[in-house]
Amino acid sequence: MSDGITSPEGSEAPGAGERTSRPHVTVRGLTKRFGTSFIYDRFDLDIPRGELVSVFGPNGCGKSTLINMIAGLLPFDAGKVLFDGKPIREIKFGYVFQNYREALFPWLSAFHNVEYPLRFKNVSPRERRDRVERLIAHLGVTLDFKRYPYELSGGQQQLVSIMRALVVEPEILFLDEPFSALDYEMTLYMREQLQRIFMENGTTMLLVSHDLEEAVFLADRVLLLSRGPARIAAYPSYKAPRPRTAATLSEPEFVALKSHCLEIFQREVRAKPQS
Repeated sequence: MSDGITSPEGSEAPGAGERTSRPHVTVRGLTKRFGTSFIYDRFDLDIPRGELVSVFGPNGCGKSTLINMIAGLLPFDAGKVLFDGKPIREIKFGYVFQNYREALFPWLSAFHNVEYPLRFKNVSPRERRDRVERLIAHLGVTLDFKRYPYELSGGQQQLVSIMRALVVEPEILFLDEPFSALDYEMTLYMREQLQRIFMENGTTMLLVSHDLEEAVFLADRVLLLSRGPARIAAYPSYKAPRPRTAATLSEPEFVALKSHCLEIFQREVRAKPQS
């Protein structure tokens, strides 16, 4: 397999031979069926600590299914997912959903939407307020947090969703096509905000995207999936410095990697489904 990554059918999981330290997320033997069809069949994956991994592949290959299984939101038929050797219930994680309009509670202000997860952790009202205010100050957000979701733009609502996921100080952040419902102006704004959050916090992130340019632009690694049962078609890394800007899109390394990923994607789209 290209990109120096061991095939999941081999003795090592993807990325295992590249680092001496234990990966942040370890997926082994993940199997998921819908009816009689295998979406994943003995799937292996390693996600390095402190990296942003984009997930990209043909429609229906199971991108969202994968992060939902890793995040513990969707049960699987076999296999295991561990975070530094621990199950998901023993770690702190955040999840940003695709549909921001349904993700926020319309009867709560932006401020109380952000603090909402802390209520389940027995955090006192004063500490909840202090943690939200520290997060707002740290990110430099000028949003009026007294407003309700319906009073905010789409980008502002999704920013509130991301802050709600961050307020618990997660070890890993899952993002399922978080910009797909936004217009282009808001998408560019949110990409900048996500990069800033990533640079300042160093939180491991797993991002599903349907936009190849976005997937490469934001990622430290691009996880390219095949048709089902999904396997790793490639797992190339991208080490361009951050923050990445519009100028990044024309740099030779970016253009070459995007072209490489597109070639693999087109190959997988043309491939016949595995039996």
